[in-house]
Amino acid sequence: MSRLNVPSPDDVPDEAESVLGTVGAQFGFVPNMFATLASNPTVLDVVMTLQGALSRVLDAKTRHTIALTVSQANGCDYCLAMHTYVSSELGGMSSDDIDLARAGSSTDPRRAAVARFAQQVVESRGRVSDADLAAVRGAGYTDPQILAIVTVAVQVLLTNFINNVNQTDIDIPAISSAGTPG
Repeated sequence: MSRLNVPSPDDVPDEAESVLGTVGAQFGFVPNMFATLASNPTVLDVVMTLQGALSRVLDAKTRHTIALTVSQANGCDYCLAMHTYVSSELGGMSSDDIDLARAGSSTDPRRAAVARFAQQVVESRGRVSDADLAAVRGAGYTDPQILAIVTVAVQVLLTNFINNVNQTDIDIPAISSAGTPG
């Protein structure tokens, strides 16, 4: 059960109503994470602004791969369910690639390098080795792209931490241990 209060539809602050409307139109419902964030419109705005800005860096499958890798590393069940759903239903990723992303890999060699690097960023708390940097550079990523990878990982960490603190109730298709909707 979620540990933070979710405002009732009548109690959603005015500043959050349009954002929730946009999210609801995208998903067909308002996921619990966004409903919870609506209690603090500034935090909701921060999360939405980061997500919007970061949708312009890297390609969608690479961003989804990072999200799955980071969410698995942080044990965020809500985020794993959400990113599995989004990656599959909206991102065109196969169940095999979703499973591999959760394990820090990919069917695509470049995305596999990103997944391993993002996993190292999380596990080392950003203190990656020279070999980690060399590996992601060796896969063809430039320093500006590496900055984007780290930033996407940190944005995912933000929502992982919020959902782990809250123990947000999963309101989207749950994932099985194999990473497929269950």
